[in-house]
Amino acid sequence: MFEAAGPEKTLSVFDAVAIVVGTVVGVGIFKTPSVVAANASGAATALLFWLAGGLASLAGALCYAELMCAYPHAGGDYHYLTRAFGRAPSFLYAWARIAVIQTGSIAMVAFLIGDYASVIFHLGPFSSSVYAALAVILFTAVNMAGIRQGKAAQIVLAAGIVAGLVTVSALGLFLASSQPAGPAGSLVPEKQSLGTAMIFVLLTYGGWNEASFLSAEIRAGRRNILKVLLISVGCVTALYLLVNLVLLKGLGREAMASSGTVVADLMRLVLGAPGGAVTSVLILLAAASTLNAAMITGARTAYALGQDCDVLAFLGRWQGARHTPVSALLAQGAAALALVALGTGAPDGFVMMVEYTAPVFWLFFLLVGLSVILLRQSRPQAPRPFSIPLYPLPPLVFIAVCGFLFYASLAYTGRGAWVGVGVLLSGLPLLIWRRKKTGGHTAGQTKIPAPGNIRT
Repeated sequence: MFEAAGPEKTLSVFDAVAIVVGTVVGVGIFKTPSVVAANASGAATALLFWLAGGLASLAGALCYAELMCAYPHAGGDYHYLTRAFGRAPSFLYAWARIAVIQTGSIAMVAFLIGDYASVIFHLGPFSSSVYAALAVILFTAVNMAGIRQGKAAQIVLAAGIVAGLVTVSALGLFLASSQPAGPAGSLVPEKQSLGTAMIFVLLTYGGWNEASFLSAEIRAGRRNILKVLLISVGCVTALYLLVNLVLLKGLGREAMASSGTVVADLMRLVLGAPGGAVTSVLILLAAASTLNAAMITGARTAYALGQDCDVLAFLGRWQGARHTPVSALLAQGAAALALVALGTGAPDGFVMMVEYTAPVFWLFFLLVGLSVILLRQSRPQAPRPFSIPLYPLPPLVFIAVCGFLFYASLAYTGRGAWVGVGVLLSGLPLLIWRRKKTGGHTAGQTKIPAPGNIRT
């Protein structure tokens, strides 16, 4: 039975940072350094790309900190978009997150787990799909058991991947011989190179905004939200700069650019044959960490949509004893399993999934940045325990970055981007039907349930 309950303050700063860092530090750091190096004119430019990604993430984190402190809610971005733009854009965001962004990412990471687990122990012609389905089922079950179990798994996995990457960096720093830096190129890359590199850099930084879906569950939330964001972004930026510095030292930019497995190449250089096994374990840890964190935060969007949409009200049930939205977790797991079934037998879809999710992701990220400015204008008297310093500069920087990445994700990628946009637009019929059923609500008529007053 579902008790009359809603999100409770069950997460410490450490818990929230572990979830956010575990979301961000995923499989991308094992693949994207080679793409970034290939689009950099030199080692310095490659590092500047990663530093720029950290600074752009910091600007975005300041925007989110103001929104999260002013409007803490388990719906995160969905909640902010509803307040700023009304029901239609927020409904499409929730649809995109369920159909494109989150479940697609879960299925992609599950397949990666399947690929690497199959190398260790092969289960037959559909081995990767079997492991992928088992991973989705396992982490759905862990999080259905309760937030205590979900966050415990996340702390262990996040600690493992961070410790692993630091160890890899230390081994590369002290044991790998330095490679020639090569000729220094221009620090100002061509437009297409900049666009391509930053798509992959910011993809690899992606996930710090998942803290917004935890804002109603962080203890002393308004005081600690800023800490969670700044600590998370700071740790990830430092870790990514360290990893890329070591890769550039041990392999050189040209070797990085031509490699699809840069971390494995570095480990083989340092440790010999066992280096490949070390890398496989790290990738499995990173993938599991990303998958578990995606389960935790993704279900919160589905829960918020169920709160605000009678048609999907079953998603808006909160299991009070377990402190988690069980129905939303079940629906999310089922959707991810459907994508696993759909992708069975398909080739590696990492780059295509980047294309598939990128334009939709950056479109709604841009709208969240705009919502900071719109809510400042429309709700000037709203309590803001944290206000963005140097306003409006950080929101404008964040909006500009999102706008450029939205453009670049359509202009410089393949047809997968347009497939993602098509799936987003496929939610329009449901939106139109819903508006007819409800008589069409405007932004001013939207009712947002408070965390302590949740329908179950």
